Amino acid sequence: MGNCFRRCLGDDSDSDHQKVTYSGHNPDSYVSYASGGDRARPPSNFSYNVVGFTAVARDLLDFEATHKVPVALKDYVAASKSTQIIWYEKLLAAWKKAKPAPATAEEVAILLIQTLQAHNFRNFEGLLDFYHLPWPKFSKPTGKPAPEVIVPEADGAWPEDVEYEIHTLPVHEGAAGDGDGLTVYVDVYKDAREKGSLPVEIRDAVIKRRDARAKRDYRTADALQKLIEKANYKVFDGKSGGIQCLARKYRIRLKGVDAPEIEQPYGEESKDKLNDLVNGHRLVIHVYDRDQYGRAVGDVHGNGIFIQEVLLKEGCVWHYKKYDKRKDFAQWERDARAARRGLWAEDFPEKPWDYRRKHNTRYKGRSARKRGA
Repeated sequence: MGNCFRRCLGDDSDSDHQKVTYSGHNPDSYVSYASGGDRARPPSNFSYNVVGFTAVARDLLDFEATHKVPVALKDYVAASKSTQIIWYEKLLAAWKKAKPAPATAEEVAILLIQTLQAHNFRNFEGLLDFYHLPWPKFSKPTGKPAPEVIVPEADGAWPEDVEYEIHTLPVHEGAAGDGDGLTVYVDVYKDAREKGSLPVEIRDAVIKRRDARAKRDYRTADALQKLIEKANYKVFDGKSGGIQCLARKYRIRLKGVDAPEIEQPYGEESKDKLNDLVNGHRLVIHVYDRDQYGRAVGDVHGNGIFIQEVLLKEGCVWHYKKYDKRKDFAQWERDARAARRGLWAEDFPEKPWDYRRKHNTRYKGRSARKRGA
């Protein structure tokens, strides 16, 4: 077994194993088996993938001799040390059985995911990141087939004036408080923009909360969760008690449409339709701006459809012409009017902006609405 790993590391000698001190993920701390020599550091043109591939082999060889996992791994995954030891036992056994042994970074990544697929999927990203390994061509471990997620990306190009794009976690039930607004969450560590802008105090609070939960100090953990949520972040906990993910909360205002107020005719139906369209789906949202209430104003795509298009065609919302001049929006509304779909079944439906003006309605949260898009 040792010789197998040494071949992976570029050492074909038959000498007995000597202790490895490589930390697992940082190429700057790459240490050879012996006390120096040409392999004390990787060559300058060594790719991260090669370093990661070699690091896995080194750490498994070290684990076989010492039964210890890399110390720094705890900063990348939420699993306990005992769980990490189980991982490495399984990986060691899988590597021994592999014929031929993994020979590339992607093959190592596939071995990791296939071997550990029964564990929390959220940990795979941290494990691969720890070793600088690429995501293999399949995005989820084999086993139970994951439902297909179809997410359009505006024909591969952003519309004019889009500031940025967000990819959400699956939308939770009841995320839409009305027919043109919803709350979504974005996985911080799967979005470079979010990861780069994560406040240090939030990152530290997440770590402290994890430690408090491990000690069953739920009072402290709950207080830290409130602190995190006050900053528009949320920790989703895994089934085993670890962290499933840290997410950034976004309140979204659908651009170019205006739904009836909840108190108006068809207000509840409009809200229910939006919830039906997004519930359980990952969304891609093109964000144009923020409104005076701090909501991200954007176009919402998910499950193979453009959400505003469906809402307009089915008569669930009005085209908000004052703030959006898109001709296709106007046409979709005309078609729904002509067919008397949805809110257009009434002879003279009241415009939501007129209703707000008449009743002096202000945006107050999930069940209230804003003017402007």
